[in-house]
Amino acid sequence: MKKNFVEELRWRGMIHDMTPGTEDQLNKEVTTAYVGMDPTADSLHIGHLVSIMMLKHLQVAGHKPIALLGGATGMIGDPSFKAAERVLLDEEAIANNIAGIRKQLEKFLDFEGETGAEILNNYDWFKDFSFIDFAREAGKHITVNYMVAKDSVKKRMETGISFTEFTYQLLQGWDFYHLHTTKNCKLQMGGSDQWGNIVTGTELIRRKNEENRTSEDGERERDAFALTCPLITKADGTKFGKTESGSVWLDPEKTSPYQFYQFWLNVSDEDASKYIRIFTLLPQDKIEALETEATAEGAPPRILQKALAEDVTVRVHGQAEYEIAIKASMILFGKNVTEELKSIDERTLLEVFDGVPQVKISKEALAEAGNVTTLLGVATEGTIFKSNGESRKTIKGGGVSINKAKVTDINAPTSEIELLQDKFILAQKGKKNYFLIEVE
Repeated sequence: MKKNFVEELRWRGMIHDMTPGTEDQLNKEVTTAYVGMDPTADSLHIGHLVSIMMLKHLQVAGHKPIALLGGATGMIGDPSFKAAERVLLDEEAIANNIAGIRKQLEKFLDFEGETGAEILNNYDWFKDFSFIDFAREAGKHITVNYMVAKDSVKKRMETGISFTEFTYQLLQGWDFYHLHTTKNCKLQMGGSDQWGNIVTGTELIRRKNEENRTSEDGERERDAFALTCPLITKADGTKFGKTESGSVWLDPEKTSPYQFYQFWLNVSDEDASKYIRIFTLLPQDKIEALETEATAEGAPPRILQKALAEDVTVRVHGQAEYEIAIKASMILFGKNVTEELKSIDERTLLEVFDGVPQVKISKEALAEAGNVTTLLGVATEGTIFKSNGESRKTIKGGGVSINKAKVTDINAPTSEIELLQDKFILAQKGKKNYFLIEVE
């Protein structure tokens, strides 16, 4: 039995607003719906996951999703609630961005069968659409008064908005009209900041249909609908999807699977309860059971966060990368994790120990040190221990580990140390003080 799409979004907290009749339309028949994404980069970031999950839930409920990439509108930039005009991208950059985004969308949606997803590019219908045709076919149906009244435009009118950006909502409206006529698409979805642009599309469709209606047609039912989800925020009021190093991307080259996993693992308890509803497909009873378990006395820490991080990381990066991220996460605080330490790649190793003191020594200096006492003392120029005597004393007291293995022999030879990634030694002094020795 297929799920009720609107009910599914409602309990997940994913509905901000929708036009009258939307739920009835979805309950009446298989409905085609779309979400638009401007290809401003060659990767999506986790802010886009909300729209992607809306499409996924739509498909699970038995409807047909379309992901529309704005090859044309991306050249202009949406002014909605933006403080300044975006940098305009050229056609080559847009094409490159679209290629990257396509690969990411294919991980989430099913492209087979009657309700198989489609990925479309609005450049395909705008490239041969002349300005005169656009002005006649679209512009005459929507008044300037209507466009200016939108909150998203009002805010920019205070500081100035170019004609290029001003036309954006009409271009997006034409997208909806085009999909409505060529794909029988009846619903557009997006974030709440897109409401003005989306309803411009429903209004354009209504007016175009009214123009084309003959007296014999009789009254037409509303056949274009809008649904938006809330903009995702963090409990502390800071912007969702941002870290000190910038956006959290779906591309592993921009945000590694380890960093991606850590983002979800480290969200607050309040945010975890909200995000696990929005960003996973876990059913309501499973989520509520996890919440009950998480609040029980003596419960292990971060139960919700771990379930959230696993679900999203596997979906975006796959099971193998998730398992590597788990291994990397264990290294800082786990015991007996030498093998895990050896198994991670150099990039992940440096990310796990980002910010720890680093020192470089030559292979010759490593050999000359002879034993770990000297290596951690004078051979590393006092970075770890100020002297060989201090190094010797701490080793005897059980306060030193090399590559997460306890060192007790002050004369343990450096020749027996297995270099991580053929170039690193991880030294640990006490419980929390780490040092990376890079052997050149």
